[in-house]
Amino acid sequence: MRDRNIFLIILTFVVIGPFVQPEVIIAEMLIFGIVAVANNILIGYTGMLSFGQAMFFGIGAYVAGLLLKAGMPLIVALPVGTLFVLVLSVAVGYFCVQRTGLYFICITFAFNQMFYFIAYSWTGLTGGEDGLPGIPRPDLLLDPTAFYVFVAVVFLACLVAMKRIVDSPLGLICQTIRENPSRAAAVGYNVKLYKWIAFIIASTFTGLAGTVYAMLYGIVPIDQIHWLKSGDFIFMTLLGGSGNFFGPIIGAIGYIWMSETFSLFWARWPLIMGVVFVVVIVYLRGGIVELIGKVHGRIQQAQEAS
Repeated sequence: MRDRNIFLIILTFVVIGPFVQPEVIIAEMLIFGIVAVANNILIGYTGMLSFGQAMFFGIGAYVAGLLLKAGMPLIVALPVGTLFVLVLSVAVGYFCVQRTGLYFICITFAFNQMFYFIAYSWTGLTGGEDGLPGIPRPDLLLDPTAFYVFVAVVFLACLVAMKRIVDSPLGLICQTIRENPSRAAAVGYNVKLYKWIAFIIASTFTGLAGTVYAMLYGIVPIDQIHWLKSGDFIFMTLLGGSGNFFGPIIGAIGYIWMSETFSLFWARWPLIMGVVFVVVIVYLRGGIVELIGKVHGRIQQAQEAS
């Protein structure tokens, strides 16, 4: 199935979603959709598996939440939170891209754990294990529909921006590095530099999503900065299909829907999610997008045959 058709499906979901599910749930899906696409810039386009993206999501949420609680307007809180994450990702990314493969994964994991324990211990600022509660929404976004429209606009704007990035020469270079880093270096590309840039871009968009999430429920739970949340981001990306730009959005929607649905019927619902993850990894490497493509292809073949 073409990217255009998948985008139309997602756009239709953005419009009709609030009429099917509560607006707050659809808004959460869109927020994590931004994170999943940003994570795909690392996994699907550059070949970098990071277990540290929750660090940027959580820090963006904490910074924006603290500024909003201090009475700062939205036009200040969100850009400052995003800029803070951008600066942090420059520093963290510099050290992470010095290594590849398993060592890169371990470094991102270590940084994530470090900032998690800072947030856990600094109770006077972050609330510790109780999270950061009491985050207000601006008067303009107090109405649930108004807030959903705001989230949808941010989601679509981020989608357009990231699509332009991956379709640009920078995106093509990242894909070259993913396929063969040695050959990319041989033709003159600074592999570490481009990995660093990809890391910064993905982390900054993740932080931006975190700043919006801070207003979703009015609280930043401590688990939003835990490394297990980074695992959730990877699950969303692979579930939807890391080989496709729009696939991770479908993965984020599917993940939120399954977690909300299964948790109503069984306290050990993560076991079901684990089974789904194993099935996707073993039998459906292209994720839900690959499944949709196969079904679409079979339908077209049946129509042509008839």
